[in-house]
Amino acid sequence: MSNPLQDPGFFRNPYPAFAALRSASPVQRVPGGGGRSSYLVTGYAEAREAFADPRLSKDTARFFAGRDTGRNLHPAVSRSMLATDPPQHTRLRGLVAKSFTSGAVARLHPYIESVTDELLDAWVPGDRTDAVASLAVPLPVTVVCRLLGVPEADRAAVRTWSDELFAAGRPDRIDAASHALADYFADLVAAKRRSPDDSLLTELVRVRDGGDRLGEDELVSLAVLLLVAGHETTTHLIGNGLLALLRAPEALRRLRENPDLVGAAVDELLRLDSPVSTATFRFATEDITLGGTGIPAGSPVLIAPGAANRDPTRFPEPDRLDLDRDPTGHLAFGHGIHRCLGAPLARAEGTVALRALVTRFPALRLAVPAEDLQWRHTRLMRGLVSLPVLP
Repeated sequence: MSNPLQDPGFFRNPYPAFAALRSASPVQRVPGGGGRSSYLVTGYAEAREAFADPRLSKDTARFFAGRDTGRNLHPAVSRSMLATDPPQHTRLRGLVAKSFTSGAVARLHPYIESVTDELLDAWVPGDRTDAVASLAVPLPVTVVCRLLGVPEADRAAVRTWSDELFAAGRPDRIDAASHALADYFADLVAAKRRSPDDSLLTELVRVRDGGDRLGEDELVSLAVLLLVAGHETTTHLIGNGLLALLRAPEALRRLRENPDLVGAAVDELLRLDSPVSTATFRFATEDITLGGTGIPAGSPVLIAPGAANRDPTRFPEPDRLDLDRDPTGHLAFGHGIHRCLGAPLARAEGTVALRALVTRFPALRLAVPAEDLQWRHTRLMRGLVSLPVLP
């Protein structure tokens, strides 16, 4: 049994493999590393059901208990809020949720616009520039680092460690990055405790939940998660979204003529090329049936938003960018209790960035053929290494 997700061409374009898998069965067993197999969910209805099924646990500590994985991930990464179930997940999510409401994000909007304008002021019309390195990465990194109170001098290192967490096929690099990030935030938590400021991290240091202060490990883990989740998805939303528009001249023309459409277009761009290709690990706590496929208790389950969002039974002509489509219900941010907490912030940053691009640079175009673009080698995230453009 071969695994299409391990094909060399998968990172460049996963959608033919996803379509082939989905047409065979929306849920099926695929081989994984170490002789273990997983169940991959590629159908839209099945993915939505799986995201909301409490029998699919994210408590990886429970799954790996007593097993020698040969890994050395720092607990702040391996046991983050993403890897918990209720009631622990409910408690931790509740402590940070108010910082990512629509109202909280609206208060950040002027700052997002000012950072975007400052970054784009450095672009010179006619001079080749990398839209990933000069906009898609620094915008969300700057915003989330400001939220957390990460000093400007540390942001480049923090971003490098975050990138390393997604180094597919390099567990040594992933493990080392997890320790570097956790150690950094342990020191930063201590610094905020000594010298409080107006950052989210200081707020978390002070917070009490029913009189129970967050533990040190919980603080560090939340900080790492918020940093990584707070920019990785947005970086790829901006990069993938811009590429999709540059490859669809009619859609790009419409947005240039009516920039107020950009906000609605962002959800169609998220559907078309989801920043999260395959969601993080779950496992079945009991025997279940999903999409007509039996999944034995203890089996790992991988849900693929990238595949589900191109399921033709939910989104007709799914491979086409359609600004008139209603993409409501797309799964780019997941679904259920683990739905991406930062979705309002990611959507706001993506909207501001893409609106600025289509209004400030009317001649913007690719600087290289689309087929020459390089994609990151990670099955979790879907994103470009670089995006050379001519403003």
